Amino acid sequence: MLLEKSLAAIFALMLAATVVNRLLILFRPDKEWQELTLRIRTWWAIVLLFSIAILSPHWLTLTFFAWVSFMALKEFLTLVPLRQSDRLPMFWLFISIPVNYWLVGNGWFEIVVLFIPVYVFLFVPAAMVITGDTKGFLRTASQFHWGLMTTVYALSHVVFLVILPADGKQTGALLALFLVGLTELNDVAQYLWGKSLGRIKVTPKVSPGKTLEGLLGGMATTAMAATVFGPLLTPLTWQLGLLAGVIIGLTGFCGDVVMSAIKRDSGVKDSGTLLPGHGGILDRLDSLIFTAPIFFHLVRYACY
Repeated sequence: MLLEKSLAAIFALMLAATVVNRLLILFRPDKEWQELTLRIRTWWAIVLLFSIAILSPHWLTLTFFAWVSFMALKEFLTLVPLRQSDRLPMFWLFISIPVNYWLVGNGWFEIVVLFIPVYVFLFVPAAMVITGDTKGFLRTASQFHWGLMTTVYALSHVVFLVILPADGKQTGALLALFLVGLTELNDVAQYLWGKSLGRIKVTPKVSPGKTLEGLLGGMATTAMAATVFGPLLTPLTWQLGLLAGVIIGLTGFCGDVVMSAIKRDSGVKDSGTLLPGHGGILDRLDSLIFTAPIFFHLVRYACY
């Protein structure tokens, strides 16, 4: 029941945000609220789909996240320059998605940590050689591996959290909810602290809006929330919850600015248009791509 109550609290927050948005439109018609409205509508869809995924049997959770990885990888490949000869190697990239999630579903951690980082890393360049196209070979091979590591390997650690406890309870789903909830809280907190107090720019050439005050304020907010909710929702003690909050705050920031650098290199503002008001799916997953594997390893080695 704890999982259901936690999700109910999130839906209550979404309802409150929707009501506030409606009131702003009603009482401040002179302002432009369309983007905020789109963001909230999209958040409703995201929260609903994620809730269904973590409440479902494991096979459906795996299927949902495999689909997310597929869409994220597809979006990533639209951001990078590709060659005509890359079609066949790209086929193997997408084939690796169901294989990776099948391994995760079986709980084969020792194989998962090797499959994409080692075996696919070696196989895909070998498949590229068959085409005989050597121009831009190293760049393309690097892009393929980076895309797989972020959109498939890193993201699949969210599902591994669900599978990990194997205690017949909702512990894994609560761990995933804890991670995703804190990652999104960190994004919002860093934005609000940065807007309110931000003066010192951390990455002015990559993401000018990111400030030291926003980073530290977001990390402090996330750490406090993790300290409180860690012992309530997960096997983490308050000390480990505090550590998890600091880690999520820092790595979430890193994921955000790294993806910003990729978009700047590609000359685009957003990674796509799949999520109205947010941009592309990578715009929403950028922080989670970094927080998920780090948090997973903390939980695995500290609690299991």
